[in-house]
Amino acid sequence: MIRNSGAFPLLGMSKSRACTFGAVLLIWLCCSSLLVAAQDGITDPVEVVQGRMMTKCLNFAVKALQDIRNSLIDINKNLSNWRRGDPCTSNWTGVLCFNTTKEDAYLHVRELQLLNMNLSGTLSPSLGRLSYMEILDFMWNRITGSIPPEIGNIKSLKLLLLNGNQLTGPLPKELGYLPNLDRIQIDQNHISGPIPKSFAYLNSTKHFHMNNNSISGQIPAELSRLPKLVHILLDNNNLSGTLPPDLYKLPQLLILQLDNNHFDGSTIPPSYGNMTQLLKLSLRNCSLRGPMPDLSGIPNLGYLDLSFNQLAGPIPPNKLSENLTTIRLSNNNLNGTIPAYFSELPLLQLLSIANNSLSGSVPSTIWQTRTNRNEGLDLHFENNMLSNISGSTSLPQNVTLWLQGNPACSDSNIVKFCGSQNGDMDDQNTTESNVTCLTQSCPPPYENFKTSASSCFCAAPLIFEYRLKSPGFSNFIPYRVAFQEYLTSGLELYLYQLDLSSAAWEKGPRLKMQLKLFPDYVNGNSSHTFNDSEVRRIVSMFTGWNIPDSPIFGPYELLGINLLGPYADGLSPKPISVLSKIN
Repeated sequence: MIRNSGAFPLLGMSKSRACTFGAVLLIWLCCSSLLVAAQDGITDPVEVVQGRMMTKCLNFAVKALQDIRNSLIDINKNLSNWRRGDPCTSNWTGVLCFNTTKEDAYLHVRELQLLNMNLSGTLSPSLGRLSYMEILDFMWNRITGSIPPEIGNIKSLKLLLLNGNQLTGPLPKELGYLPNLDRIQIDQNHISGPIPKSFAYLNSTKHFHMNNNSISGQIPAELSRLPKLVHILLDNNNLSGTLPPDLYKLPQLLILQLDNNHFDGSTIPPSYGNMTQLLKLSLRNCSLRGPMPDLSGIPNLGYLDLSFNQLAGPIPPNKLSENLTTIRLSNNNLNGTIPAYFSELPLLQLLSIANNSLSGSVPSTIWQTRTNRNEGLDLHFENNMLSNISGSTSLPQNVTLWLQGNPACSDSNIVKFCGSQNGDMDDQNTTESNVTCLTQSCPPPYENFKTSASSCFCAAPLIFEYRLKSPGFSNFIPYRVAFQEYLTSGLELYLYQLDLSSAAWEKGPRLKMQLKLFPDYVNGNSSHTFNDSEVRRIVSMFTGWNIPDSPIFGPYELLGINLLGPYADGLSPKPISVLSKIN
């Protein structure tokens, strides 16, 4: 603050003229400093301006948000309230703010939550001026154009969520200089061009979700030095070249999913057998050649897909992890015999070695040694050179075997396994509600659900469309209860508060679900709805990706939030008093 005492008038001016000059000077200095800050794109340009002396200064946060809105086409008028009041105190749709007491006392935009609002248009470069933002969420809209490089100015950004749009153009190299970025989700767009080498500087990033685009070129070898990367999902792109051999150096990598790319002539580096933390390796249809690597040194490997390549030679004889649920080796040029250790994998759900040149016998111990006869097992052995089944041809319940196209089908005892098949476990859909209440009807949107006391209660659910992006199994049914326990534990809810009404496999394979969450039932006087703060807590758990990842269930994606009836305004931000603050 510039002060002028009566004893020292400014340049000999009168007191009144001095005060006027001081006010003008203060406004000029303020606006000048804001302009410099905005141009630098490094520090936040005082996003909410307070005080009478500041009213003539440009409010850069409001101007940035207006630019963002003007670049979008909002046919449903979801952003109609972005034209009045202050964004942080007037409940602008999707704008969440917080206090930052470390540097100033102003309010700052912390999140833009604009998922699934039927928005089109383009992303404004003014996004880069919201320099305190932590979550940028435009998921599941119809936005076109390119990703603005100015987003690289948001040094506080943790979640960049742009998946499910129609974005084109290359990935800006500026995104590689976001020091706090935890997750980049740009999947299901039309992004083209190479992965910038600058992404090797994303030392805080755990999740690369860039599948289903047109990204081309080679995977930069520099990515192998990222210390926290746990998920690489780059399937369904136009990647080429060779597989980087040094990816095994990633100390935390759990999922490497590169299906449907074009690594012509590349072999799978033997070093991939040293990825000791890996849970899932999926390299389906990648034009890979050479031998299948020895992966017996990966102790927790649960899902392996090397199908639809040109791998040749025998299946390595060393035993793979007992955690394997899925082995897909079909449509290669593998030869030799079926390894004996396939009989020693207690969690196995799917074994597909069809369309190879395997010979010898099918060991019946694969199904005879199963300890849990109620869990399904699909065995796809068709179109090889298998001569017979060694041992019993009597299959336990829920085991299916396909042998058509093998010499063994000439045996009358085996021909029953040689008919046409109806697909594998990718095609399964499950619909099974936890709710079995039929005696009481509830007016919509209220529904009956079974409480912990085994009685029925009318309540309004929160409904979430949810999808597992890279699950570590092929059959969900044995994992259904474990999933419900995992999710309710992560949400800090009771198990009975979740109704998993449907689960359906989609291409990927990915598993789409509808989740219904009901309020806690304490007694006959319990509330029939979640209170406002609980709605916000639960929604923020999903939108902030605060539910811990699971080794078997893998990463998830939020497809939509259905807030009906009493929750219709549940996503409208409340005043700052109900939002968390940084201390």
